[in-house]
Amino acid sequence: MTASSIDGPEWLAAEREALSRVDLKAEAQSVGRVEAIADGVAQVSGLPEARLGELLRFEGGRMGYALSLEPETINAAIFDEGEKIGVGSVVSATGEVARVPVGPGLLGRVVDPLGRPLDRDEPIAAEAFHPIEKPAPAIIDRALVSEPVATGVLVVDALFALGRGQRELIIGDRATGKTAIAVDTIINQKRTDMICVYVAVGQRATAVERVVEAARQFGAPERCVFVVASAAASAALQWIAPFAGFTIAEYFRDRGGHALVIVDDLTKHAATHRELALLTHEPPGREAFPGDIFYVHARLLERASKLSPEFGGGSLTALPIAETDAGNLSAFIPTNLISITDGQIVLDSRLFAANQRPAVDVGLSVSRVGGKAQAPALRAAAGRLRLDYSQFLELEMFTRFGGIADTRVRATIVRGERIRAALAQPRFATLRLVDQVALLSALSEGVFDTSPVGKVGEARARIAAQLDALAPDAVAAVMTTGACDKAQRASLIEAVRAL
Repeated sequence: MTASSIDGPEWLAAEREALSRVDLKAEAQSVGRVEAIADGVAQVSGLPEARLGELLRFEGGRMGYALSLEPETINAAIFDEGEKIGVGSVVSATGEVARVPVGPGLLGRVVDPLGRPLDRDEPIAAEAFHPIEKPAPAIIDRALVSEPVATGVLVVDALFALGRGQRELIIGDRATGKTAIAVDTIINQKRTDMICVYVAVGQRATAVERVVEAARQFGAPERCVFVVASAAASAALQWIAPFAGFTIAEYFRDRGGHALVIVDDLTKHAATHRELALLTHEPPGREAFPGDIFYVHARLLERASKLSPEFGGGSLTALPIAETDAGNLSAFIPTNLISITDGQIVLDSRLFAANQRPAVDVGLSVSRVGGKAQAPALRAAAGRLRLDYSQFLELEMFTRFGGIADTRVRATIVRGERIRAALAQPRFATLRLVDQVALLSALSEGVFDTSPVGKVGEARARIAAQLDALAPDAVAAVMTTGACDKAQRASLIEAVRAL
């Protein structure tokens, strides 16, 4: 049948039906090509409209992001192994920035910085996908840091109290127990309403497995998220890992909840940033780090905050970890992080070797929030603790050269030895607030002065059951209100004395 054999209206209807089956949505797409690739960084030509930080799709489905923009090329960091990407491979811009899934579906899971599951094949039930780079809350949107973060570690809670919304740096040499303090803090949150996000950057896979296993065995893994960019991951994934962890935690903070982010560690993150910078020929500065490393960590840690009631009253607390070399706190990255954060917990390798663990140096450590975020009962019990302990350490150093003649000096030495024994704490044995209050109150009242030093450790191990049995009213008061009166404090001391 020809068109001439069809009447006019019928022919027009047939043409319209044929045109309706044709896809007329033709789009012009800008593409680029890989000019060079090495060490996980590709040099891409073309894509004149690409933006800094934009996601790029490489031929074969690999993804990367625009790391730096040159006049004629783009330096792109590739997220996954790039063996299938070669010179001449086609690259297209996505118009999107890197995003990570957020929501309750992440709780209890181990994911990579892009939100891909690492623990099992079950996909992540994401509520939304948020950008990994987000602006920090404005000053006017924040509230005072006044609520405590209970770590369960006596030396930290008593001397360097942390507040919800604070940024406290954990710093020390390699293998001095930095991660141990962070893990104990995660474990202790099983008694609170705080969500924990642990971010591993450049760590060995076995070390990350130990952290996850400890949280599952002793803590509340159903309220934890583990973001892992191990040492085997690409530099791009290691670089975005801390930002992804903060975005995951901000979801809970912005809904009125409380979140804790631990970044283990920012020293390796800085080394990754230096590696990427040197590969893209950025000018090196002090210790070969590029000049923007301070800004990178500042804009990351500034996202930790306590929001005002008008914005839900949620909080995001940050515990970044940094590693020093031979205790050198004046190195470039340590000084940067110390100036950004609200205090630091310094771990000493000599104390660690002397079996004083946690090996916290009470002279160099500080919390710039401190007692303002401390429970009233603990603040009263730990009032003179730091001063008494510091005096003991100085006197102990001098008395090594001779005997102790003065009675007052001898009493200070005896009390200091008991304080040191109380501050020593095994891993995975966190203390409740009431346990800490009772132990410190007993120390200040001289309960252990006539007992062997080892009695303090024995009392710490049995104190929870003892208090629950002999002083239940005082326990309930402290755990409910954070405060106790003189009668309740006296009942706690008597319970410890009966050990």
